[in-house]
Amino acid sequence: MVLGGVEIPYPRGLSGHSDGDVFLHSLMDAILGALGKGDIGEHFPPEDPAFKDISSVLLLKRVKKMLEEQKGELLYLDGIIIAEEPKLTPFKEEIKKTVSRILEIGEEKINIKATTQEGLGFIGRKEGIASLVTVLLRIKDG
Repeated sequence: MVLGGVEIPYPRGLSGHSDGDVFLHSLMDAILGALGKGDIGEHFPPEDPAFKDISSVLLLKRVKKMLEEQKGELLYLDGIIIAEEPKLTPFKEEIKKTVSRILEIGEEKINIKATTQEGLGFIGRKEGIASLVTVLLRIKDG
């Protein structure tokens, strides 16, 4: 399983057209939304074979380029991964370091949280994982 660009040992992975990294997908959607640029499905359509099994790290690098083209600066990001399993606390720092490296921002500008659904719903039944990310951007003048 890949979350936040980090391979996490777990017997099941996440399904998706790309590598299914739900955290990086949520992060990309947050950045694109803050830029007023829609969502990742518009930029990387699932029906396009070019994106089949592609690393979400590569897609995030493309979104970072869009941010730079808009003269945007990522000031802060706060993300949560909602999963019953695997337990993610041991991986939060590695995810933070990976995202910091990809986006070229300080780790102090990144907050990663993990929680469960206490057995409720599809996440609680271990049928999926969700993620939510909020970003604070500044568009530079000039």
